[in-house]
Amino acid sequence: MTRIAFTASGRPEAQEGRTRLAARYGDVPFEEADVIVALGGDGFMLETFHDHLDAGLPIYGMNRGSVGFLMNEYSEFGLLERIKVAEQAVIFPLRMTATDVSGKTHEALAINEVSLLRQTRQAAKLRISIDGKLRLAELACDGALVSTPAGSTAYNLSAHGPIIPLDAKVLALTPISAFRPRRWRGALLGHTARVTFEILEANKRPVSAVADNFEVRDVMDVSIAEDRSVRLTMLFDEGRSLEERVLAEQFSA
Repeated sequence: MTRIAFTASGRPEAQEGRTRLAARYGDVPFEEADVIVALGGDGFMLETFHDHLDAGLPIYGMNRGSVGFLMNEYSEFGLLERIKVAEQAVIFPLRMTATDVSGKTHEALAINEVSLLRQTRQAAKLRISIDGKLRLAELACDGALVSTPAGSTAYNLSAHGPIIPLDAKVLALTPISAFRPRRWRGALLGHTARVTFEILEANKRPVSAVADNFEVRDVMDVSIAEDRSVRLTMLFDEGRSLEERVLAEQFSA
C-alpha cells in the first residue's frame, strides 16, 4: 500500500481536506512516505518542493487554492488508484547565485523562474552575458527573468514570454517592460546555458533577485543555470499530464 504524507497550506479548505484525506488513507511522517500529497495552490506546490528537496519524493498536488495549474482536481475518493496510474513530470530547477552590494553571496533554487526586479521608481539597467559572452550591453527595464519550461506558463507568460514544452530543453530569457532596447523581446536559450546579469548603476538603481519565493535585495550580479543534480518529480492524473496542460495553454483564448 502506498504510504502518503499529507501537507496543506493554511487555507481553511486545504486544512479541512488534509484532515479528511488523512482519516481515510492514513498519514505517515515524511521520512516514511512513498509520496507527498500537497493540498493548496501552485504557490504551495512550489513551497512543498523547496521544503522537501532532500527527500527526493514525488509530489501529487490537489487543488485547494486559487490557481492550480500544477495541481490535480480535489477529490476524497480513489486517491490511491489515481496515484498508481499518475503520469510523471520531471523538473530540473534553476540555481541562482547572487552577489549583493556588500559582497555577500547568496544561493537558491527556482522551480519556476529567477526574476530581477527594480526596487525603486527608476528603471533597472542590466548587462546580460550568456556563457561568458556579452550579448546585451545595456537593458533598461523594470526587470528580466529566466524561466524553466515548467515555469513558462507563470510569470514568464504574463511578461509576454514564450510557452515552452517540457521536453524542449530550453530556457526562456524574458524582459519585463523593456524600455531600451524597446523592441527586444528576449531569447530562447539551450538548457545548458549560464545567464549572467550585471547590474549597472546598482547604488542609484537598486535591483532585487528572486528565485521563486526567495529574495535577495540590492544585488550587484546574478548568475543562473539549470541544476541537473536536483531532480523533482510531479505526479498528474492520467490524461492530464503537465505536458498536455502546457500544450493546451497555447491554444487557450
